[in-house]
Amino acid sequence: MKRLAMVSAATVLAATMLTPAHAEPASRGTMIMIGGALSDGNKEIYQEIVRRAGGARARIGVITAASLPPSQDPHAGTPMAANSVTNGRFYVDILKRYGAGGVRWIPVDLDHVAAADSAAVVRQVSSMTGFVFGGGDQYRLVATLLHGAAHTDSRVLAAIRARFDQGAVVVGTSAGAQIQAGRDMVTGGASYQALRDGTHDGYFDDDTVLADLPAGGFGLFGAGLLDTHFSANGRLGRAVRLASDRGHERVFGLDPDTALEATGDSLRVLGRHGVSVIDLRGATSGSRGGYWSISGVRWSYLTAGAVYHPAAWSSEMPSGTPALTPADRTAVSPVEDIFDSAAADHKGFRLTRAALDLAGAGRSALLLGMTYETSPEFVVELRKGDGFAAYGNGTGDAVAFAGLSVSMYSSARRP
Repeated sequence: MKRLAMVSAATVLAATMLTPAHAEPASRGTMIMIGGALSDGNKEIYQEIVRRAGGARARIGVITAASLPPSQDPHAGTPMAANSVTNGRFYVDILKRYGAGGVRWIPVDLDHVAAADSAAVVRQVSSMTGFVFGGGDQYRLVATLLHGAAHTDSRVLAAIRARFDQGAVVVGTSAGAQIQAGRDMVTGGASYQALRDGTHDGYFDDDTVLADLPAGGFGLFGAGLLDTHFSANGRLGRAVRLASDRGHERVFGLDPDTALEATGDSLRVLGRHGVSVIDLRGATSGSRGGYWSISGVRWSYLTAGAVYHPAAWSSEMPSGTPALTPADRTAVSPVEDIFDSAAADHKGFRLTRAALDLAGAGRSALLLGMTYETSPEFVVELRKGDGFAAYGNGTGDAVAFAGLSVSMYSSARRP
């Protein structure tokens, strides 16, 4: 996540002290929230975006205000440029390639904040059947589409919200998905520092600090907290700590190249990896070894085609998906650098792969993961118990699971 140094600390802190303007989500439109790194060839997700927007009759608005504006891009005007304008052009081109009838960039970014209240732009938005929010930094979206400390809608955001209420699809990837959250939208943080230091209000240049914006984002999604790049960046620790500290019972962790589609009263997983559903209803936090600890968290990992029902707190795999018969083997334990620390320069997905390893190991009911950092070292304990279920792909390997028990606590294994 890129940091937005141009926003003053005073502005951030003022905004975080307010109640979200839209605590309850709209429910009539479809949302497609992507965990980031959406590949150009992900037909399942792109085609679903275009279909939901109306296909050949679609009129899609692209919002890339989360990107660096051209005035701050040192490569602006060159082939190396990567800013709100070039990123907007990318989304316009690829959505047209997948069959969208009409796509245009909405000219709102940090170089054009006033455009968020432009009557001309509102007229454009009011005729659209879908909206795609690109990635970058979600606080740039706060700074452009919400009104400062009041945290009220700009005229353009109000028009987007109205179109969503009327049935338009709203899509977001990475920061563009994160901004759809309600209160306590995460603004940064790494899992180890989250467990050690807890949650802070506001926005920090140090992206290891777990921080949130209490006033939240746009509030279009209200079934739980949201987090993105989830398995790739080992974010289970930060998600659990934020939810526990702020009194939330559920988090949805979206993996890269993977989407969570919200329609009506159900959520569906699309794409390459999975969506984690973190249930804290039975969790108990406390202290162990002088540091924060938690037990009783339940983790489900759902893959393409799975459906989750928020009201019932239940999930179902696609029809015909068999329950996994665990193999006669032992899971690898302990697993080092369980959160894929940036300091260790590992490739990601370590914790999710460990959980899937445990799910498919018939001779193991418990797996331990250790943090890379050791002052203190934290342990992530995964346990199969009552209510646990695993699902396979026909080759004997687990690809999804439900109800895995998670505990986190400091360890005396190392000084």
